[in-house]
Amino acid sequence: MKGSCLCKSVQYECDEIMGGIVNCHCQSCRKAHAAAYTATAKVKHEHFRWLSGQQLLSAYESSPGKTRSFCSACGSHLVAERMGQEHVILRVATLDDKPLATVACHIWCSQDVSWLNETQATPHYAEWPPQR
Repeated sequence: MKGSCLCKSVQYECDEIMGGIVNCHCQSCRKAHAAAYTATAKVKHEHFRWLSGQQLLSAYESSPGKTRSFCSACGSHLVAERMGQEHVILRVATLDDKPLATVACHIWCSQDVSWLNETQATPHYAEWPPQR
């Protein structure tokens, strides 16, 4: 599976995802991605490779021992890493190919936002809503 940042300057490849996709609702993921939650997946270091643009990566230690890497040109957050772990934490939405996994669980729901109402009968549109 190949992936990239928004401007396509940083590109990567991964062979497989460990244990499925996890949707994280923690406050730091919410702020880092400007989204209600973030789809993440573990990828062992030996199954992850940077293909291009690695010199454009910037990093930020968002909590002790956890570093988030993002493209310095467009700001896309691509992976996070914790010291001593055997995997990177891939930001699934940056994949250009379909992930070979499905959502396994939601975590940090204790920090969920009050305005998120995906379980309610909220209208869904293929693209833009009809003109009103």
